[in-house]
Amino acid sequence: MRIDLHTHSTASDGTDTPAELVRGAAAAGLDVVALTDHDTVGGHAEARAALPAGLTLVTGAELSCRIDGVSLHMLAYLFDPEEPELARERELVRDDRVPRAQGMVAKLRELGVPVTWEQVARIAGDGAVGRPHIATALVDLGLIETVSDAFTSEWLANDGRAYVEKHELDPFDAIRLVKAAGGVTVFAHPLAVKRGSCVPESAIAELAAAGLDGIEVDHMDHDAPTRARLRGLAADLGLLTTGSSDYHGSRKTCRLGEYTTDPEIYGEIVRRATGAFPVPGTGG
Repeated sequence: MRIDLHTHSTASDGTDTPAELVRGAAAAGLDVVALTDHDTVGGHAEARAALPAGLTLVTGAELSCRIDGVSLHMLAYLFDPEEPELARERELVRDDRVPRAQGMVAKLRELGVPVTWEQVARIAGDGAVGRPHIATALVDLGLIETVSDAFTSEWLANDGRAYVEKHELDPFDAIRLVKAAGGVTVFAHPLAVKRGSCVPESAIAELAAAGLDGIEVDHMDHDAPTRARLRGLAADLGLLTTGSSDYHGSRKTCRLGEYTTDPEIYGEIVRRATGAFPVPGTGG
């Protein structure tokens, strides 16, 4: 089985619609794909309706969190999307995305960048606006070559000149809320240092003690020594280890299925979940 547990669609900051994403996942030879848009489950219905035969959909979301001033992302799988407390927190994060993005546009303009909010809003479309949309605008203006080039201290990284904070969950609250909704939590790209500051391993240990299920190890932003370090940490803490593409369509260079999760790990995630179940494709 080939299993990719971290992808994004136009419901947040990817460039493929949910339907295009699941069709692309099948074409890439995947057996299982998780749709984990940022702080939203808005793409799940379309993905289900278009799910090709032979492909299983894992519903999820990537939750925006912050601990001790450091941003981090928590992948949440197979939770009940109607659970009211978790739904309310997702809505608070989404509602803060527009003023936050407008603030970053304002900072860029102060730096002499001729970007406009109208341009960014047009790029975001109906998706949950975020930094990749602003980064795309910088690419369109010819200031950088790729979206990834925007995530530096010069531009939009967590310590960047144009960075603006947003409402984010406490990760301990995120774990509690996801578990209460029957879901499973995996810390996304925990040592992606090129994105900015990362939480220390001591904090990962505290999250594990609070019920964190796993950490994402095989990811494009982790080099080989980092992956080895994370596997050792996971073994010490009793955490599951996952691998995934973090696919964003044409916004990033990664391909669907570029990194995958071991079928036994996937089986354990499914076993632990009670809020929702994987959706088998029937050729929609």
